[in-house]
Amino acid sequence: MITGAAASIRAQHALLSALDCVAGDGDHGATMLRVVESLEKTFAPGGPADLQTCLRDAGWSVLGVDGGASSSLLGTFFGGMADAMGCAAPLSATELAGMFEAGLIAVRKQTKAQPGDKTMMDALVPAIETLRASANAGKSPAEALRDAADAARTGAEATRNFTAKYGRARLQGEKTLGHEDPGAISVSLMFAGFCSGLGELKGESGNARS
Repeated sequence: MITGAAASIRAQHALLSALDCVAGDGDHGATMLRVVESLEKTFAPGGPADLQTCLRDAGWSVLGVDGGASSSLLGTFFGGMADAMGCAAPLSATELAGMFEAGLIAVRKQTKAQPGDKTMMDALVPAIETLRASANAGKSPAEALRDAADAARTGAEATRNFTAKYGRARLQGEKTLGHEDPGAISVSLMFAGFCSGLGELKGESGNARS
């Protein structure tokens, strides 16, 4: 999943920087490259053997990335996942949803932003809510993640209809209308990458596992 997310971000980092040029300093793509590189190093072979430690280490590592609010919140998100009960691979869809929900709880302690404020929360919140709903419906981890990725993409695309209320972008007011939020798009890309990574594992093993 981490490898898939990294590949997804690398393929679109130029787009992320272009979106950030609308109301920011145009470095969001570079920041996200550093974020996924940090994640890959933490989850690389030879790292911590258990998922909970990996997530906690990943959180601290991403928090150390110089990238403003994006790296701070994403670091908090991954670190927060480690607080979930039963955080040990392989995960069921229900356990996966619980882990992502723990990450969201941690993020919400750091920001008051809500869906509609043109931030990464426009993609993150619906993705995790959908992940939980799909898990409760009895879907597999791969199916639930696909639903979550679709919700993240829809949420991210909807940000073009909003004006920014947080960060440097808020100073641009209505000038941000018509443009997607780079943070939300990043989250959408990461969820798409989670799906592609898990899909490759399913293809290799015949049994999807997180």
